[in-house]
Amino acid sequence: MHPASPAPPALPVAPAPPGRGGGGLRLTWVQPEDLVGHELRQAAEDGRDPRAVAAVAARWEAAGGTAAPPAAGASPAPAPPGLRELAGRLLDELAELAELAGPADPGCGFGEHEPTDLPTILAACPDWPASDGGTALPGGRASGTGRSAAGSPAPRRTRPGPGTGYADALHAAWLGRAAGCLLGKPVEKLPLAGIRALAAATGNWPLRTWFTAEGLPDELARAHPWNRRSAPTSLAENIDGMPEDDDLNYPLLNLVLLRRYGRGFRTQDVAALWLDELPAGRTFTAERVAYRNLLCGVEPPDTARLRNPFREWIGAAIRADVHGWTNPGNPGAAAAQAYRDAALTHTANGIYAAMFVAATVAAAAGGRDDGRGPGDGGGRGRGRGITVHRALAAGLTVVPPESRLARGVRLGIAAARAEPSFDAVVDRLHRELGHYHWVHAVPNAALLAAALTHADGDFSGSICRAVSGGWDTDSNGATAGSVAGLLAGHPDRIPGRWTAPLRNRLASSVAGFDGIGFDVLAHLTHQEALRP
Repeated sequence: MHPASPAPPALPVAPAPPGRGGGGLRLTWVQPEDLVGHELRQAAEDGRDPRAVAAVAARWEAAGGTAAPPAAGASPAPAPPGLRELAGRLLDELAELAELAGPADPGCGFGEHEPTDLPTILAACPDWPASDGGTALPGGRASGTGRSAAGSPAPRRTRPGPGTGYADALHAAWLGRAAGCLLGKPVEKLPLAGIRALAAATGNWPLRTWFTAEGLPDELARAHPWNRRSAPTSLAENIDGMPEDDDLNYPLLNLVLLRRYGRGFRTQDVAALWLDELPAGRTFTAERVAYRNLLCGVEPPDTARLRNPFREWIGAAIRADVHGWTNPGNPGAAAAQAYRDAALTHTANGIYAAMFVAATVAAAAGGRDDGRGPGDGGGRGRGRGITVHRALAAGLTVVPPESRLARGVRLGIAAARAEPSFDAVVDRLHRELGHYHWVHAVPNAALLAAALTHADGDFSGSICRAVSGGWDTDSNGATAGSVAGLLAGHPDRIPGRWTAPLRNRLASSVAGFDGIGFDVLAHLTHQEALRP
């Protein structure tokens, strides 16, 4: 007989995340009983017949249904089978109400001002930017979109490629996106008052550097606990490289998308890539619903609509930077590219947010009017033919001007110009847009525009303002960092307190990218920017 092998050492057991304890699996963001409250809120925001919506809400409440979870993706306990079945029926009824409201019934909803199909979006944007290689629209405008269907390819580039300094600008943009995201991670989901209190208690208000738990009073830490998943890797005393985050995973995936399919990718190609490369557990809100729909055999663009109350949230916007980075100085083409990506998961304002970000980033990447990238200049973007204000203006040209997204962005810019105190700017935005969910595209786009405007292109000011305004802190910080990084033009022009802790290392569950350096990512992105 062989001697018995020694018992293996006991492995530490991590605590189960909320919703995965002994009470059974609570899959977030897809259970019908957790979606009804969100869809009722969406119905009120997009203006469906209020009497019909109220009748659905009354039936849900009478049956014992609850409001949508305010922050989490699932309610504490699963619904009984009968209530879950009712939730599914009510979601379908609310979807029918959405189909009835629209241009034919302008009294109900924003349908005539908030189209989802690309040709109608183009027709609604009188100042859509001319794009080299684009096609002519009625009236002589250039679309820059090639064919108009969501799955159609983009045109070939005819303008010269970006200047030699553009690789440095992309390096700064990747670092900026990571730093801004990381700054916002520990306070994601916290109320505005909590963010302000935590920073002020450690002498960091107005926000100017990483959040820290050192010196924080115990009672304040209990009142406003850090984001449970993020704090171990995102507080000043804990940062050691860039931890995984969906705000970085999606840019990685879109880099793979362009390398695999080229800039002529279709929405169906985005879906195929996700099924190949994106772990389902790394998706949230609209992306998880669309993923579920794909697995059930639903094809784009219906993946964005079927039982998806998150279709106007921020998810598509956090995927848009790569479309801008690879179309420097060409905001129309960047927006059209972002549209084909966003159409998998979002509609209307959710798509506009992605197009706005892509066009803003592309304009910021354009550098001087002679086609050289921002890496050929310096400072805050002054005197190089592009400023953050011009970039934001370019972003607005691809958004239907009467949409809620456009109105929110204009509000953010106007508030930032009118108020010397950014706290006052944020307070105004929360008063006027606080009825939206904290992940909705409209308030977050408004806050992003306000932060970039108020900071006037300064890197630290941009990410600190974006995060200090609350709502989706890590996503807003990431996009602000990307734009401000491009305008800085070189990693050396970003203060070292933001870049040194990143250690040129990004963690990711996207295959082939775990541990990759931001310098390598800049090189790969530069290759795609140069590709015809």
